[in-house]
Amino acid sequence: MKITYFFISLLLLASCSSNKKQVDNKATKSDFVLAFGSCNRIDLPNLLWDDILNTKPDVWVWGGDNIYADTDDMVALRAMYSKQKEQTEYKKLVETTDILGTWDDHDYGLNDGGVEFVAKDASQQEFLNFMNVPEDSPLRKRQGVYNSKKYDVDGHSINIIILDTRYFRTQLTPDTETSKRIKPNDYGDGTVLGDVQWAWLENELNTSKADFNIIVSSVQYLSNEHGFEAWGNFPHEVDRLAKVIADSKAAGVIVLSGDRHISEFSKREINGMNYPLIDFTSSGLTHAYRGFTGEPNKYRVGEVVFTESFGLLEFDFNAKKVDFKIVGDNGIVLEKLEQVYE
Repeated sequence: MKITYFFISLLLLASCSSNKKQVDNKATKSDFVLAFGSCNRIDLPNLLWDDILNTKPDVWVWGGDNIYADTDDMVALRAMYSKQKEQTEYKKLVETTDILGTWDDHDYGLNDGGVEFVAKDASQQEFLNFMNVPEDSPLRKRQGVYNSKKYDVDGHSINIIILDTRYFRTQLTPDTETSKRIKPNDYGDGTVLGDVQWAWLENELNTSKADFNIIVSSVQYLSNEHGFEAWGNFPHEVDRLAKVIADSKAAGVIVLSGDRHISEFSKREINGMNYPLIDFTSSGLTHAYRGFTGEPNKYRVGEVVFTESFGLLEFDFNAKKVDFKIVGDNGIVLEKLEQVYE
């Protein structure tokens, strides 16, 4: 997404960080720690990797726009990925932490791009190189970067389900009637995931015995009123995902998203689920929408964070609880949310 950025006053910066606490995972004694983020430029200061390292995550999840390439030139794309991999603190993270992730439009290669991008197969291979996926991995032969990985911890488990909202996503509808950029397609028109990925996702949820199931989507699932990219531009796909999650009876389903250059929590009650669905948006790592003045989101919980940040999820298996934290520079917790999954 293309956004004009503005500087905000020192007073506002002070108010964002006042009365905030630093992350201390030793104090929380979390059973499993997941850190994630999106919107990361290699030509801007990478301020947060030391803070991410300090949380000692069990896994780091890229939420998309991991670099800003916007190109079908694979030499240029490869060079940008290589530069990110050599960033000192990120390199330390790779050496100590499991790395998962998806892409979004700017590392996919085409702004707001989807199924029509001509270089998507070549771009996928460069993405997999960046993620250090072995040459003989089945992911090298799959169309799209969707995948999953389960983590077993002392008789409990977390299943991380990575979606690809680019490779199969069909045409968006420009909004020519309002100041918004995109409007929802007619109900039933188009797809976010495509038939093959939908079938795979349904199987992942239907067969999962994990305590928690984390769905990673590069674009927001619940927030849908802003007029930028989101699942809400395909309203039938929003309904389909809600039904798939509810029908699966999968435990502790959580959505992680990025893209927006803001961070926020969204929460929605869904028929057939005995806990609310949370969409935790964390964006961006190196640049944020500092000119943010507000936008509607009927599912929002808490305040929008529009300074650089990353997301943190701390899991307590026995209490069936997750602490969600939006964390800024110097490890300051900017916003937090707690949810118990009975």
